[in-house]
Amino acid sequence: MEEPMTSPVRIGVLGAGGLGKAAARIISKKRELCLAAVCDSRGIVSSAEGLDGTALAGVSGDLVAGCRRLEAARAGEGGGAVAVATDVEARHCDDPLGAMLAMSERLDAILIALPNLPNEFIPGVVERFAQAEVSLVFVDVLKRTRAVRQMLALDALVKRSRSVVMTGCGATPGLLAAAAVLAAQSFIEVEKVDIWWGVGIANWEAYKATIREDIAHLSGYTLERAKAMTDAEVEVLLERTNGLLELTHMEHADDLLLQRVGVVDRLDQVEVGGIMDTRHPKKPVSTTMTLTGTTADGKRAHHTFILGDETTMADNVIGPALGYLKRGLWLKAQGLFGVFGCTEFLPMVVR
Repeated sequence: MEEPMTSPVRIGVLGAGGLGKAAARIISKKRELCLAAVCDSRGIVSSAEGLDGTALAGVSGDLVAGCRRLEAARAGEGGGAVAVATDVEARHCDDPLGAMLAMSERLDAILIALPNLPNEFIPGVVERFAQAEVSLVFVDVLKRTRAVRQMLALDALVKRSRSVVMTGCGATPGLLAAAAVLAAQSFIEVEKVDIWWGVGIANWEAYKATIREDIAHLSGYTLERAKAMTDAEVEVLLERTNGLLELTHMEHADDLLLQRVGVVDRLDQVEVGGIMDTRHPKKPVSTTMTLTGTTADGKRAHHTFILGDETTMADNVIGPALGYLKRGLWLKAQGLFGVFGCTEFLPMVVR
């Protein structure tokens, strides 16, 4: 029987966009976790005693300025600061990632919720921490095959820093790729894995970075073009599509990570696509993972894993990421270091 963690895990969150704020909110609901720090591109907010992730999730725009507004409002009401503590520090700085690195001795793990553009950005962040010989657990929700391949290439450096990196640990890859590993056990040979997702959000501005990355999968678009688009240009595109983005043949690292553990032999055996509605919270389609294979008796069959329509993108990305983060802590406690994908270990349940 797995023993619960005796003291909360101190987590830093890199990024305060849609997924970063969702992570702060969900972490605040887990008694095994303590939100110790969050940073955006302009500054960092931290507390050794624990930040109020639910309050921070409601901050719009500049994280530090929003935190200070909350502190002032609560102080005026006699309610204290934006945390469950009195030691909240909120400061602007030119290098928020460096500020998080500087406080790494006060952290156990880092959840990376930064934009995935360009491919080398998040691997570069992990490389910076590893070169500083910081021993931590990192989890990311990288999606693109090329980005995850770059992360896997950091294995030797991460081992030297006595760190653990769990990569591609969101929904796809992540939850759905892990389900495919389990589904593959019924078959002698896997023919293909089809992932078809549906996401609904009320307002695209809540997940700007995620939507820009999805736009990069559209015909005629590239990573560079999507990253360079202004908000106005994105709005024009979404107006033209009535707020819907239908994506096929996506470059998702489910292929690389499933090949890595032997579920498939070739990357082209994995197909990922989906539909995002940027104007309505209801999913336009259900999210499914269907694995097709041949049994020991020579019969062709399918296993299908369907996510509940009521679960949000944040539920299905951040929830698994935190489960893999706990697995990373377990690996580190066993003296196992390096870079691992979502298909190599099951996530653990965070209470």
